[in-house]
Amino acid sequence: MFRSLAKAVVAAAALVAAAHTSAYAQTTTEGGPDPTMVHIRFGPLWIKPTLALTNAGVDENVFNDPDGQAQRDFTVTVTPATDAWLQVGRTWVTGTVQEDVIWYRQFASERSANTSYRAAWTAPLNRVTFNAGGAWLDTRERPGYEIDARAQRTEQHYTASGTVRLLTNTSAGLRLDFGKLNFDEGEVFDGTNLHDQLNHTTTTFGLLVNQQLTPLTSIALTGARSQDRFDFNPLRDSDSTVASIGVVFDPAALLKGSATFGYRDFKPLNPTVPGYRGTTVAVDLAYNLLDISQFTVHIVRDIQYSFDVDQPYYLQTGVSLAARQQVFGPVDVEGRIGADRLDYRDLSGVVVDVSNQSDHVTSSGGSVGYHFSTGLRFAFNVDKQTRESPVVSRQYDGVRFGTSVTYTF
Repeated sequence: MFRSLAKAVVAAAALVAAAHTSAYAQTTTEGGPDPTMVHIRFGPLWIKPTLALTNAGVDENVFNDPDGQAQRDFTVTVTPATDAWLQVGRTWVTGTVQEDVIWYRQFASERSANTSYRAAWTAPLNRVTFNAGGAWLDTRERPGYEIDARAQRTEQHYTASGTVRLLTNTSAGLRLDFGKLNFDEGEVFDGTNLHDQLNHTTTTFGLLVNQQLTPLTSIALTGARSQDRFDFNPLRDSDSTVASIGVVFDPAALLKGSATFGYRDFKPLNPTVPGYRGTTVAVDLAYNLLDISQFTVHIVRDIQYSFDVDQPYYLQTGVSLAARQQVFGPVDVEGRIGADRLDYRDLSGVVVDVSNQSDHVTSSGGSVGYHFSTGLRFAFNVDKQTRESPVVSRQYDGVRFGTSVTYTF
């Protein structure tokens, strides 16, 4: 684990040395680096290495156990990462490599080294634009708010699209996505084998129309058909039809990110599994005012597959907000708050402990940070997370507190 960390740190240092620590801010180019950020450049390659001690402190509830059973431990998380942009003619190749090294002093079973890779290719060729990309994750982090076990798994996602410019600011095209979730054999949570219940592939084919409103803002209309096919439990197989509209803001804009609103018609192939017809939301926005104030908002509403055989999926609705404000000189404060609701759907003809179960997860936290120099921030953080459920064994409270240090080369 620590060998992986050492490699990542050495690699980042080597890249910095090779660039002779020269910094460069790229002008606006589709697919290129964010021009509002400073990057290291040598030749046609731009990079942005970071090294973060994201957490060094105490986890008051390592296993998300119910009240009275919580176990605490000292934990450290170190995250080296590098973003890269390579210009090849008129096209851009981008990539990200990240390693999360997680260490617990007492509970060695919870230690892990989680690796993720992302790569993409953007080719704007006159009236036609091609995009292709992929992401790969090998992790033992918790899959979400429902499964409390740190289960080993890999996640893969590949996408390809092609669009044709029909008018000056309007384009249309096709998109194909493929994803695969694979838990290791023997990964069990609450008596359920996650490998047998949740391993599946998702294939999506869609049509899209883009309208460029301004140089930094566009609207995307999409219609897609997707299939979920489970490797060992075809009871969970389903088809979905999705229509959505989204607003996308360029990284160079004051408001960055995207906001998508849609409608999903979710149809399980097995008649004993209830369907879902309703809205979906995916919002991920950030606003930065003169590097003094930063605000982020994340909203999600969509279905997620559950580990429970008798409650095969749930509708997750959640929102989280964060705000950071420079109070004086190099000192800033940050506040975080979030709330998610998990509404389960019951299998027909099966008796469950709680029918139409609904769990609620709330989180809150904050930090005080100090900027020693450009790119270096030290902070003390406190975060609390609570899950309320009609099933007593699913309830828990957890608090984490400690320090973090982030350095951008």
